[in-house]
Amino acid sequence: MTLKDAAQGSGAFETDEDCARYEAILFDLDDTLYPLSSGLAAACRQNIEAYMVQKLGIDIHEVPALCTRLYKTYGTSMAGLWAEGWRFDQDDFHRFVHGRLPYQLLRPDPFLRNLILSMPQRKFIFTNADAVHAEIVLKKLGLEDCFEGIICFETINRHPEFAKDQHSDSDVAASQPLIVCKPSQEAMRRAILLAEVDPAKTLYFDDSVRNIAGGKAAGLHTVLVGNSVKCEGADHAITSIHNVKEAIPEIWAEPHFFTELRLSSNAVALETMA
Repeated sequence: MTLKDAAQGSGAFETDEDCARYEAILFDLDDTLYPLSSGLAAACRQNIEAYMVQKLGIDIHEVPALCTRLYKTYGTSMAGLWAEGWRFDQDDFHRFVHGRLPYQLLRPDPFLRNLILSMPQRKFIFTNADAVHAEIVLKKLGLEDCFEGIICFETINRHPEFAKDQHSDSDVAASQPLIVCKPSQEAMRRAILLAEVDPAKTLYFDDSVRNIAGGKAAGLHTVLVGNSVKCEGADHAITSIHNVKEAIPEIWAEPHFFTELRLSSNAVALETMA
């Protein structure tokens, strides 16, 4: 499944007073739709470090610190490697890093499936990972048909819509553009354009503090997943995606609820002013 061109007539930018508070939801994938305790994140890190040693010839003793620095500086280790001059087949990187993951650790989550399907908004996956990985994870969780589309490495970096953004005065830079990924504002901008959503009416779920800050800066309503304490830029914080109904019940509120709430607030304001 790739990003569907299904936003036709979505009315994402309507200003009708009767429209819902949230019209769309963007979900991060890894460690958001399933817990960090699954072990996939640790396995992914091991595979990245193995790639750096086996494919790029980086000293095994330097790899852990380098991997951490690149991740913190550029958003992903892959983006950092590319930005600092290492050249490799990007699809091969994904096959090596994700193709060896213990996906058997993931199990179908019928509770989450029903929860997501009950949400009336347009829903998208927004991940730094490649499409194949996203599809496998969603299938393992039983969520493969719960989303309108997947915004991933390929759509963010190779979509024809953004080809013009990669032009440069330097022929080398133009032929080898930097990798765009969360938490950068460019990644957020591209995701918003691809999904054709109004950020002011879009919820964004992510387990990464940095990605939450990036989403907030892009105008999205943000939900930090995996922590009960809000970080900078988070509008909500939930320990598990399973807790979203208790934490943000307005996702399921009928549009007229907000109209009535605004009218009630206005009436109170008028009475106070009088």
